[in-house]
Amino acid sequence: MKTDDIKFDRELTSLQPNLKYFANTLTQNEEDANDLVQETYLKALTYRDKFQANTNLKAWTYTIMKNTFINNYRRNSKVSMVVDNTADLFFLNSSNRSEEATPESTLSHKEVSKVVDSLQDEHRIPFKMHHEGFKYKEIAEHLDLSIGTVKSRIFFSRKKLIKALKDS
Repeated sequence: MKTDDIKFDRELTSLQPNLKYFANTLTQNEEDANDLVQETYLKALTYRDKFQANTNLKAWTYTIMKNTFINNYRRNSKVSMVVDNTADLFFLNSSNRSEEATPESTLSHKEVSKVVDSLQDEHRIPFKMHHEGFKYKEIAEHLDLSIGTVKSRIFFSRKKLIKALKDS
């Protein structure tokens, strides 16, 4: 093991109380906080080569923890666990959302689509890609733009969309 690796491991281990405190503030649950700390350690160790020496390890691990928490939250909010109480105990994942469209939601969707389609290409394309699940980085690479440009175009598209829907 290289001395840099040993130093990294020691510094990472010394952050445990801070990470534990931060995890508790995010999860508000002791067990979830412990899981989040463990997952953060795993990711930090797995991606240690991404850490730049002589930078702030605490900030880097906090970012890992925050992003992990957000990703877990998003994943858990989309899926709920249903337990079948039969002898076989099946576990089913089901969405909380109804698949049926109501007349109001269809009308709203049509209105929103019309406004989105009226945007100029430079705003509409990144907005639609983001809505379809593309990450900012993927959009930037696909459109050969900087991430900042992509973010600002999506932001302004949202503002235009909100204004247009309020006015209608």
